Amino acid sequence: MYHASGVTRTYTQKGRIVKALTGVDLEILPGEFVTIQGPTGGGKSTLLQLLGALDTPTDGSLMLDGRDLSSASPAELGRIRAQEIGFVFQGFNLIPTLTASENVDMALEPLGLGVAERRSRVAAALVHVGLEDRGDHRPAELSGGQQQRVAIARAIVKRPRVLLADEPTGNLDEGMRDGILDLLEELCAEGITMIVVTHDSAVARRATRRFRLTKGVVQDITR
Repeated sequence: MYHASGVTRTYTQKGRIVKALTGVDLEILPGEFVTIQGPTGGGKSTLLQLLGALDTPTDGSLMLDGRDLSSASPAELGRIRAQEIGFVFQGFNLIPTLTASENVDMALEPLGLGVAERRSRVAAALVHVGLEDRGDHRPAELSGGQQQRVAIARAIVKRPRVLLADEPTGNLDEGMRDGILDLLEELCAEGITMIVVTHDSAVARRATRRFRLTKGVVQDITR
C-alpha cells in the first residue's frame, strides 16, 4: 500500500529551517490497522498530511501502490484524495447548518455521480455507521459519538482504500471511544487500510501495527 523511503519534510519558520520529518522509512500493507503515536510536535500530523496526499516530501519518495506521491502533479494528488483516501478528524469538521445526510453527501461532490447514486451511497454509509435514523439531524442534535460516526460515514461514502484519522477519539468519553474503535476495526476487516494518529494507548492497543514518531524519526514499536 504505502512505501516511504528516506522521506524528509522541512519548513522555513521565522527564518530558520525546521525538520518535521527526517529520513522516514515506512511500509504499510493493505488492510492493516496502523497507529502512530508520539509527543506533540514530533511530526505526526506532517506524516499524516503526506500519506493523505495533502503535502509532498522535501526529499525522498513516498509510494502509494507504485505511484510516487512525491512527484505527482497537483491534479493527480487531488484525484487520489477525492477517490482513494478518507479523512476523519478529532473536531469532526461537520458543517453545522447541514443535516447528517448533507454532510456525508459533500464528500461525493468531486466524483461527478448522479443524484440517485449519491443518495444511495449516503444512505448506505449512514446504515454502516448505525445512524440510518439520524440522516435529517443537524450536528447540534447529535451526541459527540454520533457526530464522529457522521464524520466516518463522510469518509467512507466515496469507498476509499485508505482511511486516515487524526485523534478520532480525542473528544469522546470512554464508552463512545470504544464504540468508534469497534467501528474502525469493522471497516478494517472489510479491507480499508486504517492509519490512526493517537495519544491514547487504549486506541493503540487495538492496532495490528504500532509506530512511534519522535523528532521526525519513525520507530516500529509493535509487540
